[in-house]
Amino acid sequence: MQVPELMNAYARIDTLFVRGEGTRLWDTEGKEYLDALAGIAVCGLGHAHPKVSKAICDQAHTITHTSNLFHNEPQQRLAKALCALSGMDNVFFSNSGAEANEAALKIARKYGNDKGINNPTVITFEKSFHGRTMATISATANSKVKDGFYPLLDGFVHAPYDDIDALKAIAENNKDIVAVFVEPVQGEGGVNVPADNYLSELRALCYANDWLLMLDEIQTGIGRTGKFLAYQHTSIQPDVITLAKGLGNGFPVGACLAHGKAALVIQPGNHGSTFGGNPLASHTAKTVLDIIIEENLVENANRIGKKIISELQAALNDVEGIVDIRGKGLMIGIELNKPCGELVQAALNEGVVLNVTAGNVIRLLPPLIFNDSDADTLIQTVTSLVKDFS
Repeated sequence: MQVPELMNAYARIDTLFVRGEGTRLWDTEGKEYLDALAGIAVCGLGHAHPKVSKAICDQAHTITHTSNLFHNEPQQRLAKALCALSGMDNVFFSNSGAEANEAALKIARKYGNDKGINNPTVITFEKSFHGRTMATISATANSKVKDGFYPLLDGFVHAPYDDIDALKAIAENNKDIVAVFVEPVQGEGGVNVPADNYLSELRALCYANDWLLMLDEIQTGIGRTGKFLAYQHTSIQPDVITLAKGLGNGFPVGACLAHGKAALVIQPGNHGSTFGGNPLASHTAKTVLDIIIEENLVENANRIGKKIISELQAALNDVEGIVDIRGKGLMIGIELNKPCGELVQAALNEGVVLNVTAGNVIRLLPPLIFNDSDADTLIQTVTSLVKDFS
């Protein structure tokens, strides 16, 4: 039996993209596509952004890596910018979202150990997704990502999403809880948007029980929901935030930010990364942040997102089979009453890149640079596809 050179880890779509520019992609046949997925919320600035390309080249010609045994100026500049934009106190840099989430979970465990709790336990949520490492699949309340990898790590309790009463019951019955780890909007779980007061009530519950409030903003962060960070739709301040995806616009970089007592937990020897926050990654990510600010792309995501959601709701309101159309900013889900994975290929046939998650939710994650014309094309195509499918 011939074994392919690439491990069979992905059920890949039979499309090969060879070039990208802005909100467009082109395949090997020269066919053009509107990208409404952005590499799964990664390429917020679109493809081949000239300033990002120049930043990568300039830094590659200067210095790419020295290790975290030494200071590096691009890392310090990036950390300062992230803390200013988030209200957090310090940052640990990694290479991915899963690694950023590992850092957050280690902070929670050490926070509990330092308090004398022998079995520090973190609350996570049904339909969540936090990554593919052993700790993050243990944290994720989705059996599909766990199957085949038992025994998992202990120290996690799964609770219903957007249900404060369930958490209060856990607080009364489990004195080992040290943190709540939550996505402000669930991505892989189906673009699930909680009640407006949910994060505020979580914050109050964590204060009352001396728990850390840790937010997984891997998908919701960096302008995706119409605020720089999704929690900024409220007035709360979390203890830990994790970032990746849009932070590097395709260049691998992750970050775990901490505030207050959580910022003091990690000390030399507790955690580390060979590549995390090296000069090349840090300069690229700082350039991405600068562009987002200079071009008012957070505000654009808010405006264009509202346009897409409202027009899809108007166009599909009376279509049989539509359960809900929801989202924040440019993180949009269209829930159908039956599996709809075939719409991914149908959209590609029409020149649009999108995604289906949770089996029956069309997920739209357009670049933050989407304009009105892009939005009109997307709305028209998706509306037609859904009507034909339903």
